Amino acid sequence: MAMRPYWKGYLKLSLVTCPVQMMPATSESEKIRFHTLNRATQNRVVSHYVDAVTGKAVKEDDEVKGYQRGQDDYIILEDEELDTIALDSTKTIDIGVFTPHDSIEWIWLDTPYYLSPDDPVGQEAFSVIRDAMAAENMVGISRLVIARRERAVMLEPRGKGIVLWTLRYGDEVRDEASYFAAIDTTPTDAKVMPLIRQLIKKQTAHWDRKLASDPVQDKLHDIIEAKRTKTKRPAKAKTVAPKATGNNVIDIMDALRKSVASDTRSRKR
Repeated sequence: MAMRPYWKGYLKLSLVTCPVQMMPATSESEKIRFHTLNRATQNRVVSHYVDAVTGKAVKEDDEVKGYQRGQDDYIILEDEELDTIALDSTKTIDIGVFTPHDSIEWIWLDTPYYLSPDDPVGQEAFSVIRDAMAAENMVGISRLVIARRERAVMLEPRGKGIVLWTLRYGDEVRDEASYFAAIDTTPTDAKVMPLIRQLIKKQTAHWDRKLASDPVQDKLHDIIEAKRTKTKRPAKAKTVAPKATGNNVIDIMDALRKSVASDTRSRKR
């Protein structure tokens, strides 16, 4: 079954326009999900809104959004009023700025989407915009309304398509300086560096998506399968904490030598 587009609209650069569709680049549909049940009956539990004062359930038609301006004082906003905020970016990704690809730090990137032509007629215009950005090593910056919030977005050429990244809002990104300020800036012991670099070299490998696998999901599958077949539950792995001692420099050197030696022996087998 084909996946329905998350969004449809137009990609625009000056007078060049083409219809496009946007699909989520990531998915959590394969993850194990749980329902909350009543232990006594094993029936599913249903959640609903309750009036904080009267304690009575609120009907869906009576639910409304409110902005708090004071103690127990709210400004009510109806859905019809929210729908009147018809920004141009609701249906059009109008690229107004280009910037070097490497000028946007990773921390600004939020959620990725795949952008592709939605009509054979618009493929040429789409390809022109994509190839021009790739040739100049540039990314496009635009704005797009997603879930009623206008987001800054970055368009990055990728193969035959374009990856659209939503960007975090300016007040969401924290400056790392205040978090790293207390880290000791004393130069690393020169005796330690060769061993560290040797260990890094021996453990270098090409990226593989298996490196980002979720072991918790695997263990959940094992537990569920064991319950389904009524077999013994998998034993919990024991975690051994490293021993702490007083002389960190000697411990680091000793640990590195043992690590390098152990890695060498394992490779010879």
